[in-house]
Amino acid sequence: MYHANHARTWLSRSFSNISSHPLHVCVVGSGPAGFYTAEKMLKAHQGAEVDIIDRLPTPFGLVRSGVAPDHPETKIVINQFSRVMQHERCSFLGNVTLGSSISLAELRELYHVVVLAYGAESDRDLGIPGEGLSEIHSAREFVWWYNGHPDYNNLSPDLKSTDTAIILGQGNVALDCARILLRSTIELATTDIASHALAALNQSSIRKVYIVGRRGPVQAACTAKELREVLGIKDLCIHIKEVDLLKSSEDEEVLKNNRIQRRVYELLSKAVTSGRSHPSSGQRELHFVFFRQPTWFFDSGTGHVAGVHFEKTVLRGVGPGKRVAVGTGQFEDLDCG
Repeated sequence: MYHANHARTWLSRSFSNISSHPLHVCVVGSGPAGFYTAEKMLKAHQGAEVDIIDRLPTPFGLVRSGVAPDHPETKIVINQFSRVMQHERCSFLGNVTLGSSISLAELRELYHVVVLAYGAESDRDLGIPGEGLSEIHSAREFVWWYNGHPDYNNLSPDLKSTDTAIILGQGNVALDCARILLRSTIELATTDIASHALAALNQSSIRKVYIVGRRGPVQAACTAKELREVLGIKDLCIHIKEVDLLKSSEDEEVLKNNRIQRRVYELLSKAVTSGRSHPSSGQRELHFVFFRQPTWFFDSGTGHVAGVHFEKTVLRGVGPGKRVAVGTGQFEDLDCG
């Protein structure tokens, strides 16, 4: 790894050798896209040299900062990337920021090929009132916090002042966040979760997590593996309204033709019939809420989020095989911190 001050020196030295190699490549970004690109370049072009640069001091991108700490099997790909980085024709330069350490124009002068393989580092706003209230976090911020990303070591979400968290979205990342909030810290301590996150979770008052989606269980964006994992958390009370599991003829067609969605729906249905209807004292709860879209966030009066105002939705066809969630004009509130 290299400090940003050494970037131009290193790259200029690389430039002096360009004439002796058929191809000199710079890959900006050291996540999976960057390493797969470097690997293919090294295999396809014998004699080519590849430099991978990243603004962080450490490589591997989302494998390091995005994969849940209790999913070590997913991180095994780091071994493959490490072999690429150790290749005699490959170099990694950390602490090099495109735009400040070196410009794109300079990289284009120094290399035959420049590949921009960095991911999106901005969040998609909901565009609804109250979104800027304290203790509303994007999933990216929260995930980077518990994975120890240097940009969010000091995020410090307030897990002590409320017993309820709401997660908007029902994909795999939403389930990751719910699992981190609800799993025993004794179990989390055996993972590579960041120490500051484990300390905060040890003192957490969160006992109830709502996972809310605009569409229904047939359209849930998670995979069966992730869903099975969160449903299998020890001593967890699962809440799903049976009315939300009612299927339309369009839903039946989707389940008939999509094995993944069918398995997700079966797991949710089984959770309704096999789970306890009421939590015991102190038991943690996971609520799956379907057909709801947020319209605004409540202010506690101190600039802190106090709840979410939801509009109920229904699915409406907008084309062959395509349905979208539309509001019904009926509303309900959920309190949270």
